[in-house]
Amino acid sequence: MMKTCTCVYHFLVLIWYIFLNYYISQQGGDQRKSKIFLDGGQWKYLTFLNLLLQAIFYGVACLEDVLKRIKGEKDIKFMTTFRDLLFTTLAFPISTFVFLSFWILFLYDRELVYPKALDGIFPVWLNHAMHTSIMPFTLAEVIIRPYCYPRKKKGLTLLALASLAYISRVLWIYSETGTWVYPVFAKLSPVGLTAFFSLSYIFCAGIYLLGEKVNYWKWGQFISLLPTETYLPYTFSTPPRNRRRN
Repeated sequence: MMKTCTCVYHFLVLIWYIFLNYYISQQGGDQRKSKIFLDGGQWKYLTFLNLLLQAIFYGVACLEDVLKRIKGEKDIKFMTTFRDLLFTTLAFPISTFVFLSFWILFLYDRELVYPKALDGIFPVWLNHAMHTSIMPFTLAEVIIRPYCYPRKKKGLTLLALASLAYISRVLWIYSETGTWVYPVFAKLSPVGLTAFFSLSYIFCAGIYLLGEKVNYWKWGQFISLLPTETYLPYTFSTPPRNRRRN
């Protein structure tokens, strides 16, 4: 029964994220909205990239749910491993970072990240769909099923590569257009930008480590008792006292 509920939940969330991505993709026809997507399109914004990432993750989760019921867990180890890696290193840290960084900056000075003029362009529900509802969905995912985290070095390296790729895109857009993706960047000096990007990665890494702790707090005893044939020998595949940490 629980597996069926999880499968239905993943399907419903997938539909929600597909709807959001489709809805946003159709906004280019509005002249006011199309101006926002100039110089890099909608994919210059981390918010929209995160929505796409969440749609991909829940698509993988749905596929894994279906294949598990058809073929069994032992025959889809690769899919399960990919699902775990995608959630632990990207989907969870990035969605949490988008939620926290957006609302921290918004409450401090909204003009730095989401100018008031956008209220007349994007409906309030869409703002919350992009920046608020992502957090409950992410936390629910941690609660409803266990995830096997990769070794810290591997997980943090993948997260660093994703961060570097996005920062490189932001800098490339600025070099080509002379316009920053977010207003907050225009307020910073080169040294300030370096510090901001560095602290952002440290923040993301902290979220990654927090997710690992929460996952173990909720599922550690269960995961440590699972046979290695069911879950690959990552961080939680051996009992806590014998686990090797990096």
